Amino acid sequence: MAERFVKVYTRFNRIWHWSQVASIFLLLFTGARMMGMHQIGPFGLAVTVHTLVALALLLLWAFATFWLFTTEAWKQFIPTQNGLRQVIRFYVWGVFRGEPHPYRKQYQRRHNPLQLLSYLALKLVLFPAIWMTGLAYLTYGFWGHLDTSAVWLTVIANLHTIAAFAIASFVVVHVYLLTIGHGFREHVRPMITGFEKVDVSPEAEAYFAAEKPERLKV
Repeated sequence: MAERFVKVYTRFNRIWHWSQVASIFLLLFTGARMMGMHQIGPFGLAVTVHTLVALALLLLWAFATFWLFTTEAWKQFIPTQNGLRQVIRFYVWGVFRGEPHPYRKQYQRRHNPLQLLSYLALKLVLFPAIWMTGLAYLTYGFWGHLDTSAVWLTVIANLHTIAAFAIASFVVVHVYLLTIGHGFREHVRPMITGFEKVDVSPEAEAYFAAEKPERLKV
């Protein structure tokens, strides 16, 4: 294995990522306005923006899921316990002592075991929770007559809020972890340029050099 700068994030990867970032921040901001946590902007505008952005993001997630499975990029997110304890120890203890990160990124395995578990929880628990409760709340006019005392509406609203705060917590931790190691700029740059330094086998390097030289950065 040798470290090489390889284009691991396609244009769609980057568009998807930054569109998702902008959408989540807009949803958190407008959601906070609807909850009365700040008074910036009209309430009605916040509701409209929140609804439109949520539907657009849901469409983006559906398309991204289709893309992940058709390109087999979903394999990047298969969780593993291999090296999990070492990575947890690094973030709890080693990072404060200047120890090197125990995980070396590979072209076919860019995410460390802790990241994989976090993304799995995000995609299988938090995102579905925010989708289902949001859609249920949005379509309350169609089934509200079945909820005469508004008990289910209250439950759905509370679950939606809890899921939103959980996603906000994930964002805070995610941004914090970007400051660890090589620094914020070095962590963010790959999602802008597409190129990241990863371990590549001699066979893979030879393949890139012969078939896809544009994916190798000299």
